[in-house]
Amino acid sequence: MNRQHAGVLFGGILLLVVAMGISRFAFTPLLPFMRVDEGLSFQEAGWLASSNYVGYFVGALGAGFIYRRKKGFLLSNVLLNTVSIIGMGLTHSFALWIILRFIAGVTSGFIFVLTSSIIMDYLAKHLLTRWSGYAFSGIGIGIAISGLCVPFIETRFLWEGTWIGLGLLSTTFIVLTLLLWRHIVVQDSERVAKTADTNIWRGFMPWLIIAYGLEGLGYIITGTFLVDIIYNIENLRGYASYSWVVVGIAAAPSAPFWMAMMSRFKPIHVMFVAYILQVFGIALPVLSQTVWSVLLSAFLYGCTFVGIVTLATGYGRQLFPRQSGAVVSILTTFYAIGQIIGPVIASRLEDHFNTFKAPLVFASSIVFCALLILISGYAFTHRKKVIQVERVKSTS
Repeated sequence: MNRQHAGVLFGGILLLVVAMGISRFAFTPLLPFMRVDEGLSFQEAGWLASSNYVGYFVGALGAGFIYRRKKGFLLSNVLLNTVSIIGMGLTHSFALWIILRFIAGVTSGFIFVLTSSIIMDYLAKHLLTRWSGYAFSGIGIGIAISGLCVPFIETRFLWEGTWIGLGLLSTTFIVLTLLLWRHIVVQDSERVAKTADTNIWRGFMPWLIIAYGLEGLGYIITGTFLVDIIYNIENLRGYASYSWVVVGIAAAPSAPFWMAMMSRFKPIHVMFVAYILQVFGIALPVLSQTVWSVLLSAFLYGCTFVGIVTLATGYGRQLFPRQSGAVVSILTTFYAIGQIIGPVIASRLEDHFNTFKAPLVFASSIVFCALLILISGYAFTHRKKVIQVERVKSTS
């Protein structure tokens, strides 16, 4: 890979650091401080999270209809995303927080889908597809950055100053991306004619989409409340922020790792391992509340949730290589639907049972259901292909 290709890839990583790691997931380590200082209830925190995910749904769905001037549209969304980060530290209005988290979600959805499709198409054009997994490492790097920065900045400037500081850091990353991408030319996409061959809703793809949507529902409960859950366990409070750093450190190298595994083994087998590890990681704090168990939970969560994103989008593009934008958009849209519902259900379960264990049991069960759908779908479509082949042989 030459310097220009590396610069394009690194710029994509930085965009995902801003939109996903910081704008989206910095809310998780900041939530305990906002809850204490502002008196937010678990349910109000859930509504803030869901507002962000409703926005993410809108952005992810809308990104599938962007065919022209992708680069300019993408960068304008990155700037607006950064404004929403800084804005969180400039107000104490819950209504404005809802709006700002919604804006952050919309722009994050656009940024994730457009950045992913631009990078994957660029690397494929230059025969560098094996590097595509590295782009998704931006999510984990951003999580690690937010996990490290939040407690450091918060002790000096409180949660308000932390949002502003993260916004300024994001601005720095945007400037770097503009420099790295100054020579990249993104071709306008062509609308693919709707035929039987280009119909995404066939074969294994519908099963993958539904399973991915359930993954979004299950994983986001831990993704939203992990730090807050650990913070509210008295003897583990000092490890709350560190748990999010562990998530980020585990997530950063996971994307290229899982992509490498998918190139060596059958995608369905690799996905099976990732889903099983995530189910165990989510359920672990229910079974044990020691320092090592919660840190192991954070590690397993980090190394699987970005991995599943990478595996699903990568495999979807393999199934429909000429429709990367549409594939990533539809997958991310269903993922976002799950994320909208997850925090609301989690807050209701916590309120009803008065324990953090209830939402975690629910989350792990949902991810396990996603795994069952994935396996069932693969078995069904594989069997269908075998029958079709046998019919062709019998008629020839």
